Amino acid sequence: MWVIHNKILPFHRFAAINLFGILFVKRGIRVTPTLINHEKIHTAQMLELLVVFFYLWYVVEWLVRLLRLKSGKKAYYQICFEREAYDNESNLDYLKTRKIFSFWKYIKGS
Repeated sequence: MWVIHNKILPFHRFAAINLFGILFVKRGIRVTPTLINHEKIHTAQMLELLVVFFYLWYVVEWLVRLLRLKSGKKAYYQICFEREAYDNESNLDYLKTRKIFSFWKYIKGS
């Protein structure tokens, strides 16, 4: 995974953003194995959904959850892709055993 440290991406309070498998990290943020694993999980999700459908689904799900939860931060943490990545980011072997479309079991949300 390519890692690019910069001052522009990501916006706001985010430390990193994965765009098409390239990790953009805010300057000064330490890139840990857990962060890399989290973003690699997103890359696997992207590939399963042929990239464009991942981004479409991500935005639509965030909007739906935003309308329901009335909080951008809460909506973000309820996106199925984020739930899978956060739940498994500490398991550095997760991608070796992850089944295809594993994010599906996180869709229901809370």
